[in-house]
Amino acid sequence: MQTAQFTSGQKVVHADRPEWGVGVVLSAQRTGDTDRLRIRFERAGLKTLAAPPATIRPAGDHHNGAASPAAATGPAVKPDYANLLATLPDAATDPLSPLEARLGATLALYKFTRTGASLIDWAVARTGLADPLAEFTRHDIEAAFARFEHLREGHLRSFVGDARRLTPEKLAGIAASAPEAGRRAFTACIARR
Repeated sequence: MQTAQFTSGQKVVHADRPEWGVGVVLSAQRTGDTDRLRIRFERAGLKTLAAPPATIRPAGDHHNGAASPAAATGPAVKPDYANLLATLPDAATDPLSPLEARLGATLALYKFTRTGASLIDWAVARTGLADPLAEFTRHDIEAAFARFEHLREGHLRSFVGDARRLTPEKLAGIAASAPEAGRRAFTACIARR
């Protein structure tokens, strides 16, 4: 029996689900090249995952879905959470990433809405704060999300011309993995062209 990459008690994050917050590994068992993990996340509760395909990272290597401000600025400088709310994530904008990866990441941003828990999940995913309401008022978060929606729409519109370079099969695959709201927005952008 091989040793698992993760250990009980280790703090981790799910890189594709930063809104889940930091999790604590309850058990880890290695089978072949895969770790079977039971993790209790701050905001998502108990999850049983296989890594890979789940992208589980030690909590120190990842700042809940946002670039680690402490790593970039040093531990003595307070992270600029307001700036994190006002930008799109690197996965959607990095010009060195493949077009289909950026388009998929942009469409995935449509899982967030301006209501209830989804709004707070968005703020957690962007800032890495377990409780964004400790740093911002609800009104601040709603206003930041309205700006985010505007950025997201403009960014998606910029893909329409580039998306024509992708095969219909690739576009269908990207759209299939996107939230319903992302598929509708992309279809609407293409129809306007």
